[in-house]
Amino acid sequence: MISKILAGIAVIIFSCPVTAQTTISRDPVIEQMVKEVSPDSLKNYITALVAFGTRNTLSTASNPKRGIGAARNWVLAKFNQFAAQSGGRLSAIIDTTTLQPDKRRIDTATLLGNVVATLKGTDANDKRIFIISGHLDNMRTSVMDRTGDAPGANDDASGTAAVLECARIMSKHAFPATIIFVAVSGEEQGLLGANFMATKAKRDSLAIEAVLNNDIMGSNNSSETNIIGNTKIRVFSEGLPAFELEKNAKNIRQLGLENDGKSRQLARYVKETGERYVDNLDIVLIYRNDRFLRGGDHTPYVENGFTAVRITEMNENYYHQHQDVRKENGIQYGDLIEFLDFEYLRKNTAMNLANLANLAKAPSMPVDVKVDVKKLGNSTWLYWKASATGKVKGYYVMMRETTSALWQKKIFTANLEMTLPYSKDNYFFAVQAVNADGNESLPVVPAVGR
Repeated sequence: MISKILAGIAVIIFSCPVTAQTTISRDPVIEQMVKEVSPDSLKNYITALVAFGTRNTLSTASNPKRGIGAARNWVLAKFNQFAAQSGGRLSAIIDTTTLQPDKRRIDTATLLGNVVATLKGTDANDKRIFIISGHLDNMRTSVMDRTGDAPGANDDASGTAAVLECARIMSKHAFPATIIFVAVSGEEQGLLGANFMATKAKRDSLAIEAVLNNDIMGSNNSSETNIIGNTKIRVFSEGLPAFELEKNAKNIRQLGLENDGKSRQLARYVKETGERYVDNLDIVLIYRNDRFLRGGDHTPYVENGFTAVRITEMNENYYHQHQDVRKENGIQYGDLIEFLDFEYLRKNTAMNLANLANLAKAPSMPVDVKVDVKKLGNSTWLYWKASATGKVKGYYVMMRETTSALWQKKIFTANLEMTLPYSKDNYFFAVQAVNADGNESLPVVPAVGR
């Protein structure tokens, strides 16, 4: 256990001391938004999406009641409905590209459309963008089956519903930074919609600071193991960065930062913030980019240098995933709405909303965070430059033992530096900005300063 910090420095301790307990307060605005997340709204969204019969990326785009075209038009209409209550801040489009046959999962020229709603930030100097994503398309047993019924209630109408519900609630509020709500297509065909969006973002040098990808997040039970529970949700994050690993590998190895990449920091942030605002939810960090040998729509973002994580239910049920609807040997197969737990989905959606709101309300990250190494010693001197945007109250210096998965202490200062009586040999450090409402930026791990 870490001993006492210097007197006069405010400390937030995530573990509970014997003699005292520090309560981390909730921002009342975010707390109210979290309360507005409705299981009934989520069920209505998913019921409507299932009613399109199939949302396979290759399915009909011209039928007004069936297929991927009708589904994306319906999502666009919902976004436009929410835009009417946004005071002009929310706007929505279907961003399209034509996919050519690839001899794998695209057998004919296909129009791909991502439904994108942008809640413009109120600070013209704040270029930060935060994204919440779910995929609109789905599949039967065969990914090439574009005509058969495929409910896709959990994979991934659940993620799309979370995106819609966050847009419904958050569009009534103003944030300094920009939030993008997106229902992508082409996930089952090879993450094509997310790749289209991430590649454009890199080309246009968009300042995307975090992507929350929600995929399969509404069911509370597993196949085979028969585990049932709606109090845990998984967050997957890459360890070693997919982007420019060779360029940064020496520095990562030298500083021991294999577990401190930007996406891993985002995952820790999601856990801390989500559990702060959502009761009876344990956010479980999974130390890999995605499920074993599988992929999701956050992957094109991390491959293009952005910070992104995947959010997925704790207990996947493979009887209800990528299956034709049928009954065999007494087992019901198919991704049917009857297998969803809407209270569980409410909590998982609220967790997303709390994180998006906290990030978009927070100041930008501190700049040029450094740890001084000009001389040997058992203390650690950290220094940084002020956040470029936002009303900063001060900064938290975060610390944890090298064997700890989570940050153990957050130490507040109004200054742009801090000296701690703890050795950089034994602890990891980071710095995040915070405003008067308690909204924190993502943490920044210090570089070497001399």
